[in-house]
Amino acid sequence: MKRREFTALTALSTAGAGALSLASLPAQAQGGPTEGRQYVKLSTPVPTSVPGKIEVIEFFWYGCPHCYVFEPTIEAWAKQLPADVVYRKVHVAFRENVKVHQRLFFTLEAMGKEAQVRPAIFNAIHRGGQSLTDPKAMAAFLAPLGVDQAKFLENYNSFSVQAKCQQAAKLQDQYNIDGVPTVAIGGRFMTSPAQAGFGLRVSEEELGQRCILVSNYLLDLARKKA
Repeated sequence: MKRREFTALTALSTAGAGALSLASLPAQAQGGPTEGRQYVKLSTPVPTSVPGKIEVIEFFWYGCPHCYVFEPTIEAWAKQLPADVVYRKVHVAFRENVKVHQRLFFTLEAMGKEAQVRPAIFNAIHRGGQSLTDPKAMAAFLAPLGVDQAKFLENYNSFSVQAKCQQAAKLQDQYNIDGVPTVAIGGRFMTSPAQAGFGLRVSEEELGQRCILVSNYLLDLARKKA
């Protein structure tokens, strides 16, 4: 999803993903993805949060349909990342209704519940037609999932969650994020499903797999530059 328009991507074909490898990526250079096509290199590196580790950040939005499709792919990948990599999600805040979801994200993160209830949130928005833009409605929705309503509302309105949202907005600007999902690696590189599938008309699932291939390539680049 783009930052300003938030319009859907051009309709994609339903071709099966099949077996992917770096060799299947188009416009490659010396066996790898091409800078400026499948990924970008930041002119000014962004400081990372864990010294001695390669930081991977997925910038996303609960309401983004492309983030919803990408979620199973990137979560499966994240569970298999090596010990020198630290992975985290950062919820963007492009406009007011997205800011509400960002606050939802950091409230649940503060309560240690975000990963547990994320699938239900995605499903409620993208399959159930729920907007989840009102704090009391959020609390009522989350209560059967094991989230205390009073504690949720207390955290939702807390200074610490507000500060987390401000930090996320600053990070979003540092990376110049203009669409989601976007994967940032090592404070130096960025790619996305749409970018990793540069010039291709394939399913969104395959775009996600190609993004993971490019991300693995960028992890290797980040190690070489460490």
